[in-house]
Amino acid sequence: MNSPSPRHNRLTRLALWFVRLALAASFLSAVADRFGLWGAVGTGEVAWGSFPPFVDYTRLLLWFLPEPLVLPFAWTATILEILLAIGLVIGFQLRYIAFASSLLLLTFALAMTFGTGPEGPLSFSVWTASAAALLLATHPQLQQN
Repeated sequence: MNSPSPRHNRLTRLALWFVRLALAASFLSAVADRFGLWGAVGTGEVAWGSFPPFVDYTRLLLWFLPEPLVLPFAWTATILEILLAIGLVIGFQLRYIAFASSLLLLTFALAMTFGTGPEGPLSFSVWTASAAALLLATHPQLQQN
């Protein structure tokens, strides 16, 4: 079997960086939305515009949780998204960070599917992002720092 050409290796490294940055940007954009950095609800594509509507959405998705756990889960998701985004950008323990990103996104996709139906996670590409993070975590050319 032929080894990949230098051009192929460069494209692969570029693709791996692209996936890392795209996932990190998606996590940070969602966090920015819930803290109003993209504007108020109704402005452009803003989904929440502040943290209380995000907590309400968390409640909708995690309908099976007791009420006192909703706010801690909303904060946990937010903190994980920030930490995972940072890890993806800086490359610290990248395989673990990518795998954790895939699991978090899979959790989001399942919660969205069972909480509101399949259209949301499909339209927002949550399943695709989870698969991309898993591919990143398992890619043989991934450089572990």
